[in-house]
Amino acid sequence: MSSSLDRRPAPLPGASPSAGRGPAGSPPARRPTRRTRERLAGAGFLAPAVLLVSALLLLPFASTLYRSFFDDRRVSGFAGLDNYALFLDDPVLTRSIQNTLMWVGGTVALPLALGLAIAVLTQGAGWSRAARLIVVLPYALSGSAVAVVWNFVLNTDGAANQVLKAFGMESFAQGWLLEWPGNTLVMIIANTWQSAGVAVILFLVGLQTIPPETLEAASLDGAAGWRKFWFVVLPQLRTVSVIVVGTSLVNGLKSFDLIWVLTQGGPGRQSETLAVSMYQETFLALHPGAGAAVAVVLTTIVLFSSWLYLRRQLTPKGT
Repeated sequence: MSSSLDRRPAPLPGASPSAGRGPAGSPPARRPTRRTRERLAGAGFLAPAVLLVSALLLLPFASTLYRSFFDDRRVSGFAGLDNYALFLDDPVLTRSIQNTLMWVGGTVALPLALGLAIAVLTQGAGWSRAARLIVVLPYALSGSAVAVVWNFVLNTDGAANQVLKAFGMESFAQGWLLEWPGNTLVMIIANTWQSAGVAVILFLVGLQTIPPETLEAASLDGAAGWRKFWFVVLPQLRTVSVIVVGTSLVNGLKSFDLIWVLTQGGPGRQSETLAVSMYQETFLALHPGAGAAVAVVLTTIVLFSSWLYLRRQLTPKGT
């Protein structure tokens, strides 16, 4: 009686006994599984996008990082961390970091609070369309156009001082763009005037997606007014808030056109942010190594801040 280990399926009629085997009786080659084929297909679809991102973002950043370790002579010599040491030694870059932090705080907090307030107040109101149009319209303007408008307002003989003098408040009239930190603060307000529109749109979309059942249940439980908004409405706007804060954070860190048209970083480079300092060092002061170091630091701050915020907000609680 033959062993069960020796049992093999009978070959099909007309088939060779060695059919299905490779050369010299080797076992048949394995075909890729369906999961492997799907992964290869996905990689093929993603490859053009990855190559495009690498060509337009990663390679320029690598080149900038490499350039930041060299000095500014025609025949560049290795400078190590000397360009990064300027952040500790150069008072202009120190002030630039201070202004950048002010921009981050102002351009995140103000559009978030103002956009949420306008969205809540205009939802369901009879004049909501006109109010939303007035708020959203500045977002359609370029940063340079917004700067021209606010230069007319904030100039020494501009509209703001003229209105103050007309109402007998000459003591409050001042050169809004001539002294630090007032010039930075008024530019943050100008930026908020432009960027609050997109926050309003996003919060309106978020308010419309809130299930009415949750609001009815809150009303039945006795929640009303501020308590209802704080404990029921606001938690359901968390995802929209993450988007608003993320976009405001990135836009605030890389803001350039508004500052450049209004003050060009002055007076005395006192209102520069890192984005403006990068341009000043690279193209005006002809210090490409220092400009590259500023660009690397700015990119690092943007990426780290975005990652830290998104990781904190999107991680499920209790994990």
